[in-house]
Amino acid sequence: MSQLRIATFNLLHGQPLTPEGAPRPFPADPGGPLAQAVAALDADVLALQEVDRHQARSGGTDQAAVAAAAMGAADWRFAAALHGRPAPVAGWLPEPSAPAGIRVYGPAHAADGGPPAYGTALLTRLPVRHWRARRFAPAPFGLPLRVAGRRGLTPVPDEPRAALAAVLEGDRGPFTVVAAHLSFVPGWNMAQLAAIRRWIADLPQPYLVLGDFNLVGAVPRTVLGGASALERSAPRVRVRELRQARRARPALLEPRRRRVREPRARLAGWADLARTPTYPAHRPTVQFDHVLAVGVPREAVGPASAPHTGVSDHRPLVVRVSL
Repeated sequence: MSQLRIATFNLLHGQPLTPEGAPRPFPADPGGPLAQAVAALDADVLALQEVDRHQARSGGTDQAAVAAAAMGAADWRFAAALHGRPAPVAGWLPEPSAPAGIRVYGPAHAADGGPPAYGTALLTRLPVRHWRARRFAPAPFGLPLRVAGRRGLTPVPDEPRAALAAVLEGDRGPFTVVAAHLSFVPGWNMAQLAAIRRWIADLPQPYLVLGDFNLVGAVPRTVLGGASALERSAPRVRVRELRQARRARPALLEPRRRRVREPRARLAGWADLARTPTYPAHRPTVQFDHVLAVGVPREAVGPASAPHTGVSDHRPLVVRVSL
């Protein structure tokens, strides 16, 4: 089996930062720092979050296309979670002339103009059998958060999110990769992650789910495992109906029986392939960015790293996997 470099990276729209984490101005070539950071990762599969397309704040760059060229991607997609422009405190100003709903861009659109957009990208050097995309609605409320370049906490409304899935051709057959950026609202992001598991249920395993989930520790793999368990336990509805009917019988006519506990559905074997802090980039203390997998043997997982790039307030997460 060939060993692949699998990576996820929240770009913060390619924002260059000082070693202390303060924003730097974009250079004359606004895509240069991003291209350099992506090339250094040398990833075979790369998930990107907080990606700009034709935004004034990042020099009008098509960041997915820049990243694809830097890594030598054979194919890629960018899913626009929204079309519009960032507005201080207000979140986003929608683009009136933009297409409604999710719009997916790829190599054929690299030279297009089009309205400003923001979303998630998935890039790969491997052959792709199938692409899939979906959009998640924002939570109905936001949270006070730390924002780069601002002091203290800033009220931030939630925003739409996008996920991309690709069935890739590996040396041992097809496998599925998902790139996602989930809500920062607790509970809302867990529901989105569980929905992703159901969304890819018909695609071939192994599964690799990559991205910034705004979740820490064992929570992401527990959510994915729980979603898998619920899928397998669907036939138990009939068992519940039979138990309810038994309870409804008169107590005197019910013979004494030994109580038998129903077997609980076991959690699927989802695992974190890389456990290391990724945020904030200048002094990582927490891990919001994850590479989760099921169907990948432990011996197939190699070393992981979170290198400093000088771009974004997140560090990329890179892991070697034999597939």
